Amino acid sequence: MCGISGIVHFDKARPALVLDLERMSSTMVHRGPDGKGCFTRNNVGLAHRRLAIIDLFSGDQPVFNEGGSLAIVYNGEIYNYLELREELRILGHRFSTASDTEVLIHCYEEWGTDLHRRLNGMWAFAIWDERQKQLFLSRDRIGEKPLHYATWDGTFLFASEIKALLAYGLPREANMEVLELYLSLGYVPAPFSFFKHVRKLLPGHYLLVRDGVVEDHSYWGLPVIEEKDFRTDKRRVYEEFEDLLIDSVRIRMRSDVPYGAFLSGGLDSSSVVALMSDISPSPVETFTIGFDEEEFDERELARVVSGTFKTNHHEYVVHYDSVDKSLEEILHYYDEPFGDSSAMPTGYVSKYAAGQVKMVLTGDGGDEVLSGYNAYQSEKLAHLYRKIPPMVGNIPLAGLKFGAKLFHGRRRLQLERMKRVLDTSVMDFNERVMTKASIAEAELIRKIVPRLDNKAISFKDYFNEFMDPCPYGNSFYRMMYYNFKLSLPEDMLVKVDRMSMAHSLETRLPFLDHRLVELMCTVHKDVKMSGFERKTVLRRTVGKKLPPAVLRAPKKGFIVPLREWFKSEDTLEELKRLMASSHLDIDAKTVAEIFRKNISGEADHGNFIWMLFLLGRWFKG
Repeated sequence: MCGISGIVHFDKARPALVLDLERMSSTMVHRGPDGKGCFTRNNVGLAHRRLAIIDLFSGDQPVFNEGGSLAIVYNGEIYNYLELREELRILGHRFSTASDTEVLIHCYEEWGTDLHRRLNGMWAFAIWDERQKQLFLSRDRIGEKPLHYATWDGTFLFASEIKALLAYGLPREANMEVLELYLSLGYVPAPFSFFKHVRKLLPGHYLLVRDGVVEDHSYWGLPVIEEKDFRTDKRRVYEEFEDLLIDSVRIRMRSDVPYGAFLSGGLDSSSVVALMSDISPSPVETFTIGFDEEEFDERELARVVSGTFKTNHHEYVVHYDSVDKSLEEILHYYDEPFGDSSAMPTGYVSKYAAGQVKMVLTGDGGDEVLSGYNAYQSEKLAHLYRKIPPMVGNIPLAGLKFGAKLFHGRRRLQLERMKRVLDTSVMDFNERVMTKASIAEAELIRKIVPRLDNKAISFKDYFNEFMDPCPYGNSFYRMMYYNFKLSLPEDMLVKVDRMSMAHSLETRLPFLDHRLVELMCTVHKDVKMSGFERKTVLRRTVGKKLPPAVLRAPKKGFIVPLREWFKSEDTLEELKRLMASSHLDIDAKTVAEIFRKNISGEADHGNFIWMLFLLGRWFKG
């Protein structure tokens, strides 16, 4: 787990300078406080910051092949490196270190750009091939590790974080075309960024840079399968899933440093801890974040799990007074506005865990692999609701509308969410998901930013184009496609990477082993979700080890109590001043109305207010 960066001047007579590389690399010390290294050869330069997890004493980078014609810098972990090392040794390769980085460079020697299908892991790496005068950059299948790049001033630049590109001298110009995407989703999806010159490499893609040309290639995607062929042999699915998850946890526990686990008390993280406890010869270190607001707090469940598996448990509480510091931290480590407020507790649990261990396993990705979000229940419900005659179906809808008017606060918001499920059931799938995924509706965005640039990318246009290649007709599987291709890599995994690496902590995600992903993407929805039971496959396998309280608990998610925290008139005035000083053309009356509804409990606008704070501070600089 590290930070990488590099440059390729298209003018081969222009030398790559160590000073430029060190300036880029120095911005990412948090990603690699244990060492640094760089390599230059004529017009090419690579730089590396190291967080040492495997091979502590001989794993420094860049790493070279025996003849020196190949050089690699690499961020991530190849979990099956021991098996690959043995396979390569039999094929005649010789190793001088015990690192997975050296295994990678020999994989390239043996299989070229076809090496991806051999790898089990998370990665972003760059290999300079002197013989072919070519730079080869790759990002892992699912998108756990980031890779940003730019072509500017006759130079190709790349780095784990955007700040390294800016340190080289890339202009800090805002890309206003993505403003509507950010205000809708809360993040800027790849290949776009909030910087005019910066692009993000898509998951499952690699770049070849040669003779001034940058070529983007796809090497992996979700399994292509006819819907009639989805697997229904549930007992065999259960067996394969459990075997693969156990093996995924096992190989992700390979480490030369102390490690532990994030434990929320939910099904996914509890299952990971259960399996780790079976494998580990000593008690697992577990880490939990909670809130004073009981509705959002899961510490009690985490304690139950910890007690069951006899872990060394650590828990911490996030308070409202953490907001301002978290805003600054998120802007620094994400480089662009990132509106998922769960980045805040993720940052704090990473900070506290880093005081005890250097690596953790997490339950992230479980909802995507197991189709475990409430949205999947909603899709099944929508399918049934559309079969009801409109005269009958309108009765519960009318009841929810009337009931919502009688309440405020939490009860009203619950009824509003139920009404929203029924309201959207009759919509086209794309429209339904856009409605649910949007932090703010298009109408509200246009009111807040009345003179939004005509060049801005419409969220509707973007989403329809994004979903166009989806091979599935059934909405349940279309939701699976959306989660794997958009919300997981662009929101969830970005959040985990930036906030863990901000504190020099490596995170490993067993549910995102590509073998599990490929298996579960071929399983029928009624096997994944028996009736409306979430995560049936996990419950019927590893879930049997868990305390009954965990199995009974409703899904909460890593939600921050922002709607309760942003109920102060002082906070409203602070946001107005921030927007004015940032020179954003924001309508102050609309912002005040959003606050009023949040304070009264008519609506939950907490996360949108958080997003506006981030946006204002980013533009203010």
